[in-house]
Amino acid sequence: MVFYVLVGGLSAVVTFALSFIILKLSLRFRLYPKIRERDVHTRPTPRLGGVAMFLGVLVAFGVASQLDRFHLVFVNPEPVLGLLAAALLIVLIGVADDIWDLDWLTKLAGQMIAAGLLVWQGIQLTTLPIGGVTIVPPVTGLVLTVIAVVLVMNAVNFIDGLDGLVAGVALLANGVFFIYTYILSNGMGESEYFNLASLITVALAGACLGFLPLNWHPARLFMGDAGALLVGLLMAASAISVTGQVDPAALESGRQLLPAFIPILLPFAVLIVPLLDFALAVVRRLRAGKSPFSADRQHLHHRLLDMGHSHFHAVLIFYAWTAVVAIGTLLFMFVPWGWALAFVAAGFTLSAWFTLAPLTKRKVLEASVQLARPGSDASIDARLDPLDEAANESILDDGRPLRPRHHSKEPS
Repeated sequence: MVFYVLVGGLSAVVTFALSFIILKLSLRFRLYPKIRERDVHTRPTPRLGGVAMFLGVLVAFGVASQLDRFHLVFVNPEPVLGLLAAALLIVLIGVADDIWDLDWLTKLAGQMIAAGLLVWQGIQLTTLPIGGVTIVPPVTGLVLTVIAVVLVMNAVNFIDGLDGLVAGVALLANGVFFIYTYILSNGMGESEYFNLASLITVALAGACLGFLPLNWHPARLFMGDAGALLVGLLMAASAISVTGQVDPAALESGRQLLPAFIPILLPFAVLIVPLLDFALAVVRRLRAGKSPFSADRQHLHHRLLDMGHSHFHAVLIFYAWTAVVAIGTLLFMFVPWGWALAFVAAGFTLSAWFTLAPLTKRKVLEASVQLARPGSDASIDARLDPLDEAANESILDDGRPLRPRHHSKEPS
């Protein structure tokens, strides 16, 4: 464990130092795009933080390669080299998109090539631990791996809309997943697969931790597509490394709930929020006749802001949902069913209450105004909600809005 802390801490320190340097260089040479209509921030902000995160992970891997503790990871160097090559390609594509705004087809092609590099160098699904060990045919494994990697990369990229959101969610998710991979490596015998997954998660968690101080609201530096796609790629690679290699028969704890399914459920659990946002966005855009990769301002984080949450509260809500689902799934490996289910139920209840709190508060305010006596302070001083004001406007058949009566200057 000490060596993992060393590697993760090194990744955090390098990422933080390089993030600060990149911030200064970006401001000096104006390496930041204009504010887009869908953006939440109000001032131009550099987007090259993903470069610092990649270099932090790269240094962490370089140092780990010189430590005897990680000898089994580098005995077969192909998976590591394939992973780093795919990460470099994704970062280059992300930087190009952050600067020149690439079209979605080019980005998708680059993501598929990066996923192909992983498969080519041995990081792919070969088995699925369902009802024992199910052997996956090579072609099927290749297709499933590419789809999974591209899906996770875009899911993570889709939620990158609030300061500290992706870095914090990834830090929580990788922390939980590291605990899982570390337990497997100790309890089932060490192998290159489990050590590689643990190394990926701890290096990525360190990079997210080092980047978070400059990305916390109000953010001074964004990770951009380079960082979000990198986070998605590394999380997908670590999950695939574990999921395709777990032997359910080796999991002997009698308290586990369906232990054969934990390797499949946990990767989805730690990514539940990004995957949900991705699924909703794809359905929404396809129903509107648009490309699933077209941009809009209807993501989950946008909806939380529109409900009345502050920037800080919206980010904390994402953290809460991620922690409840990820930790709850992991608990099924260590505690009886009832305790794990109780934790999940309590977590869901609290998270839902905090999520819906602004709506409840607005309903109470509306009720107090409606029940107030005419001429009272509550009825005179109450200000209408923006949605209520918009409802006062009439819309003509041709779509042109009329001014509300209380704004009209025409004589009655």
